[in-house]
Amino acid sequence: MQNETNDIAFAAVDREKTIVKTSIIGIVANVFLAAFKAAVGIISNSIAVTLDAVNNLSDALSSVITIIGAKLGAKKPDKKHPLGYGRIEYLSSMIVAAIVLYAGITSLVESVKKIIHPEAADYGMVSLIIIAVAIVVKLVLGQYVKKKGEQVNSGALVASGKDASFDAILSASVLASAIVFIVWGISLEAYVGVIISIVIIKAGIEMMIETLNDIIGQRGDKEMAKEIRKLIMEEPEVRGAYDLTLFNYGPDKYYGSVHIELPDTMTVDEVDVLTRDIQFKVFREMGVILTGIGVYSYNTSSDEIAEIRNAIQKAVLSHEWALQMHGFYVDLNRKTIRFDVVLDFEIEQMEAIEIMTKEVAEMYPDYTIRIIPDVDVTD
Repeated sequence: MQNETNDIAFAAVDREKTIVKTSIIGIVANVFLAAFKAAVGIISNSIAVTLDAVNNLSDALSSVITIIGAKLGAKKPDKKHPLGYGRIEYLSSMIVAAIVLYAGITSLVESVKKIIHPEAADYGMVSLIIIAVAIVVKLVLGQYVKKKGEQVNSGALVASGKDASFDAILSASVLASAIVFIVWGISLEAYVGVIISIVIIKAGIEMMIETLNDIIGQRGDKEMAKEIRKLIMEEPEVRGAYDLTLFNYGPDKYYGSVHIELPDTMTVDEVDVLTRDIQFKVFREMGVILTGIGVYSYNTSSDEIAEIRNAIQKAVLSHEWALQMHGFYVDLNRKTIRFDVVLDFEIEQMEAIEIMTKEVAEMYPDYTIRIIPDVDVTD
């Protein structure tokens, strides 16, 4: 277990180094591009080129914030924050989104001003070459940053990579408007600036929404949940794995809980050994710490109980809002029937429980019915 723990710790360190290195490359590239474009914009009196330079500068600032977020998010857990500081990266992503949004809004304002009070631009060959080179640099940078972001699961890097690719397209539109002006004398400067601004604003809003979803808490990752259940079901004693809940405390930092269905013949010692094995395997393979494994027992020796289960399951799942029934157990001696039902969000839990309890009680009036509602949190 110690070796696997060390491997995960080293992976976290490598992740931080990758984010910092990639962000530094982005900062250097964007600062140089911003400087050249600003010079071209001022010399040629081009609002579109100047706004493009401002956009590059905001990208550089975003990379600085990404580095700060990665450094703070990599801090080790302590007594005050026992689950670590990983969620700081989501805050840094939110700041990046706010910067992008601000840059887009200010660019839109300036572009509209230029439409109302137009000024002719004056492009030279050097200006065109610089813009063309900037397009190539941004395309290469965008693909590189996005790829690195996907490798280390950094939302901020992925967003920066996509933004850089957008920038290349926007710079291409600036170059096209410059060529149109040189060839036909038609100035599209301010209008191209409006388009650039709208694209930047759209990107900022999308980044903000995505980050807000991470902060609020999203539905558990489908593929991750599927793989965890698969690992659990590899154990021969486990008949089912249910109620898997994943708690995200930053990129690649997951805690979780799950219920497993086991035969009612297992001893406490056997259950203890099994659950520890499952925790170890899931941590080793997925890096997810299962902080709790609940247990459902299932009846192993009664045809009568099988008939009861089938009848109740048919009745319960006849409701559209009842998505799944599990954890079913009948105690013939105590005359109790207990099970869990995963409910759709469209119905109130208490209302659903009252409906199902009444129906099952009518079917088996001699039994005490205990139904527990479960939340549909993972696929």
